[in-house]
Amino acid sequence: MQKEREAEPRRGVGPLIPPLSEGQRPLRQQVFERIRAAGLIPRITLARELAVSPASVTTITQELIEAGLIEELPAPRDPEATGRGRPAVALGVRTGAHRVAGMKLSDREHTAVIVDFAGTLIADDVIPRRPGPLSLTDLLDAVETLLDRVCAKAGLDRADLSAVGIGVPGFVDVAEGMVLWSSVLTERQVPLAAAAAARLSLPVSIDNDANLVALAELWFGAGRALSDFAVVTIEHGVGMGFVMNHRIYRGAQRLGMELGHTKVQLDGALCRCGQRGCLEAYVADYALAREASTALNWGHKEGQPINVLLESLYDHAKAGNATARSIFRRAGRYLAVGLSNVINLFDPALIILSGERMRYDYLYAAETLAEMDSLAIDTGRPRPPIEIHAWGDLLWAHGAAALALSAVTEGLLAPAAREIAAQ
Repeated sequence: MQKEREAEPRRGVGPLIPPLSEGQRPLRQQVFERIRAAGLIPRITLARELAVSPASVTTITQELIEAGLIEELPAPRDPEATGRGRPAVALGVRTGAHRVAGMKLSDREHTAVIVDFAGTLIADDVIPRRPGPLSLTDLLDAVETLLDRVCAKAGLDRADLSAVGIGVPGFVDVAEGMVLWSSVLTERQVPLAAAAAARLSLPVSIDNDANLVALAELWFGAGRALSDFAVVTIEHGVGMGFVMNHRIYRGAQRLGMELGHTKVQLDGALCRCGQRGCLEAYVADYALAREASTALNWGHKEGQPINVLLESLYDHAKAGNATARSIFRRAGRYLAVGLSNVINLFDPALIILSGERMRYDYLYAAETLAEMDSLAIDTGRPRPPIEIHAWGDLLWAHGAAALALSAVTEGLLAPAAREIAAQ
């Protein structure tokens, strides 16, 4: 008889998913987020949509009511209802439970909004500025001034806020609150979140500004009902935010989706990041201005602000100037390369083009979209739809406010979930 081998430890297979990971949010948090997303929703509908028992929903919602985070409100009246029974009630976020501010810091202006706990706008403000990088001290001065101004508009003190979200262009590690590089800062490796929190005496979250446009679309815009979509921003640089399974995708080191710094030309044009051949170096505002100065012999206009120079270039193109038109056409062709790569890599349900430069319709003319189609893989199926959202910087600030609301919600609801998991 064969000698029986000693039993070996059994090895598991399959993905090792941490308990209560982001993909498995605790039911309490799911209930709250569903209420906030719906605006008003009856308990029975909550139970049905979350596939849990009505008793579980009743218990959790009562806890949230006692915590002051949600409240009972009259349900929308059914015009066909005729009964005299007890008035129907629904659940909604208690709007005054928390208020947050969101800011976008850019090369041209700083914008801010204040929203309540349900995401409703209370006040907004804009401070124009001269282009160019600032020292950390000067940037914090601008942040503090802007926050005090928008608080005054809202009739609030700074202490009435629960958190602040800030978006900046560049390479940002959201988890560490670190700006590795940004066009608005003279220094690199700046712990902006901690520095702003110390200056403002408030919790501060920061993120790349393109991610915040995607977050704004996810919370307030066209992406609310989509699980996967891409936002490409064209302003002083070229950015991208990507939503995957209703969440911003950031990458392993939280620095992903830098579409503007993908290479489209070996040893090509110099990018402001210091490398050559980046997509941004052919499409962003400074790239168009550089082309215009050379091709149109506009050396005498070098002292003009970039936005003034670009408006002049656009006017020349509209008036039929062949050189001006060719500059936009070249930028559009490179944009087509970038967008086709997004389609080939991610197959998003929707691509949203956003940012100040989208006013220049040469960048998304029919020729550009046709070239994008020719560069995308031909699967025989239609390409993802393209939408143009030429909204201002307040949209970006709304995304920063959504970042702050997420941080507040996580801070309120996640600790209880961790305590339950530890028991």
